[in-house]
Amino acid sequence: MRGKVRLQLALALGLALGARERILAQDWPQWLGPSRDCKVAGFEAPQTWPEELTRVWRVNVGQGEATPALAGDRLYVFAREGDEEILRCLDAAEGNELWAHRQAARAVTGPASPYPGPRSSPAVSEGKVVCLGVGGAVTCLDAATGRKVWDAAGPAEVPRFFTAMSPLVVDGRCIVHWGGENQGAVTALSLATGAPLWSWPGEGPAYASPALLTADGIRQAVVHTEKRLIGLDLAEGKLLWEVATHQERGYWNSATPVVDGGVVFYTGQGTGTRALRIARRGDGFAAEEIWHNPSLGTCYNTPVLKDGLLFGVSDRGYLFCLDARTGATRWKAPARVSPFAAVVDAGAVLFALPAKPVLAIYKPDGASCVELAKYTVADAETYAFPIVAGRRVFVRDRGAVTLWTFP
Repeated sequence: MRGKVRLQLALALGLALGARERILAQDWPQWLGPSRDCKVAGFEAPQTWPEELTRVWRVNVGQGEATPALAGDRLYVFAREGDEEILRCLDAAEGNELWAHRQAARAVTGPASPYPGPRSSPAVSEGKVVCLGVGGAVTCLDAATGRKVWDAAGPAEVPRFFTAMSPLVVDGRCIVHWGGENQGAVTALSLATGAPLWSWPGEGPAYASPALLTADGIRQAVVHTEKRLIGLDLAEGKLLWEVATHQERGYWNSATPVVDGGVVFYTGQGTGTRALRIARRGDGFAAEEIWHNPSLGTCYNTPVLKDGLLFGVSDRGYLFCLDARTGATRWKAPARVSPFAAVVDAGAVLFALPAKPVLAIYKPDGASCVELAKYTVADAETYAFPIVAGRRVFVRDRGAVTLWTFP
């Protein structure tokens, strides 16, 4: 009898752990998803695409363009109301607010003033959630309760369009790029205490977020600054390699680098797309250009790498596909959407969400652009990535978050 009870308990525990693992596999805990590569697991494409999606809930959360973070059954949304920035924790299933943390927000002036809300995505790690405000202030909260663990103000200088990079949280470190035009520093803060661990005092930040690279056993933060693409030793902040990027006035580095093993793909407005091989050379590292496609590159979105192909939305607003090995153009979609667009690899399909909030589903085909379905998913512009989790799709527009589901 006792053996039977133990077996039942073991089966129940196994089922519970399996369910939890599936939930974790569907998390979007930081910028660009679990691995910062625009990829999600767990979506099962329907045999027949429905005419419309089911709206489960919609919650007004305040102004902002920051992509939320999804961790288990909690959705973390960073927004602005008046003179305050607010990090809200919502019940992902129902949309109910579980807690909210408010803090004073810096006034957004100049050309960025029509968009005063946060641009940086929260990052959830080790029971904490970290957010970076438009004025460069970093706040770390207890992810369960919203209690403040620590904060760090950063310098007074900010970029022309204010702080937009999203922190890289890894190995107990929170990596941010502080500063303004022509001056700044990439800084690693302790996730536990907020104390600075190292700082690289190079140039000012761009609007791109760091990526993580491992080359010859050395973990590196790949950072797109306002003038260069650099690799920093994650442990000590030492500059390992660098390449100059396009410097035409009015162009900004906004796309997160894409990492595949020791290869880094980077792109920007008016620069096309390039591939670099990062390899050990003597006592240091070198970045060797593999190819350059000058015709197609992104502006305000990050490409996604899938099955040897790079998919993105060009700086002129066209969905495109490049051969990741050679850089050759495979195709460019005939219809123009918006350079403000997000592309997500959901396994069998790609999700693309431009600023005009029509979510399009594509077949990840290297031969041609194949659209499978499209759905209107918001009433206002969308600059955040859609979060695809199983059959759920969370959409953040400029004032609200909506949960949609596939039947």
